[in-house]
Amino acid sequence: MTPDITHDVSRHRFETTVDGEHCALDYETLRDTMTITHVVVPEPVSRRGIAAALMQAALGYARKQGWHVVPSCPYAAYFVEKNPEWSGLVAKE
Repeated sequence: MTPDITHDVSRHRFETTVDGEHCALDYETLRDTMTITHVVVPEPVSRRGIAAALMQAALGYARKQGWHVVPSCPYAAYFVEKNPEWSGLVAKE
């Protein structure tokens, strides 16, 4: 199941609702950098690939914008580490 993810640009948020549970990825931007600050998937719907789908949506958007990404939340860092196809987006320190 691929969740229907929406992007609220004004709130810097990707979100979806699965089985009545609100799931979200929050980010901040500064110039050409997206910092992923939170990925939240409630326990009742966890382990279904929802967090990964939110990450893919956010990273795809960042790539389209030509931005670098700073995965500051633990899940975002884990996801980028485990999915090297996105590593080229990670901002160099």
